[in-house]
Formats: sequence, C-alpha cells, structure tokens
Amino acid sequence: MYRVAHNVAVSQVIRRRGKAHTLVGLDELEAMPAAVDHEQALDDRRALDRMMAFVHQLEPLDRQVMLMYLEGLDAGSIGEIAGISAGNVATKVHRIKKVLAQRFQRGTP
Repeated sequence: MYRVAHNVAVSQVIRRRGKAHTLVGLDELEAMPAAVDHEQALDDRRALDRMMAFVHQLEPLDRQVMLMYLEGLDAGSIGEIAGISAGNVATKVHRIKKVLAQRFQRGTP
C-alpha cells in the first residue's frame, strides 16, 4: 500500500516538473528580454514624435544644438561644430529644454 502511494506521488512530481518552468540563475535572468508593454511603448513613441516635431520647429541654430545634444554630444563638441562657446551651448540647451517642456505640456507648437 505504501509502495502504491509512493509511486503515485513520484508520478505527480515527475508530471509537474515537466510542466513547470525551469529555474534560472540571476545572470540568465538579467540577460532575458523584459516583458514588453505594447501600450506603454506606443504612448512613449507618440510622445517622442510630438517632442521631435517641437524640436524641428525651433530656429536653425537652436535645432542644430538640440539635435546634437540629443545624440549625446557634450557641450564642447557641440560648440566646436556650431561655432559657439561651450558655455553658450549649455545655456542654449537649458533654455531650449524649458521652452520644449512648456510647449509639450500645452500641446501647442
């Protein structure tokens, strides 16, 4: 009788183990792609498109500075390319970000 109960229990464990997800290590977990929230991704994309539309409405020099800033260039590099000082670049970026934030919140160009 105990042998039958043992065999039934072993069979259950084997069946569940086959259906259960395997455990992974922390390194493997970090390497796994994150779950994608498609609705959030779509909202983010729309917000980015709106912001880029606002950036493209800026004056040419301001647009050039902001696009280079968004590409990750530092103020010195932007200044060399645009022909202005690094301090002027930093000031322009700060002011442009403020203007863009206001336009984005209002939703108007």
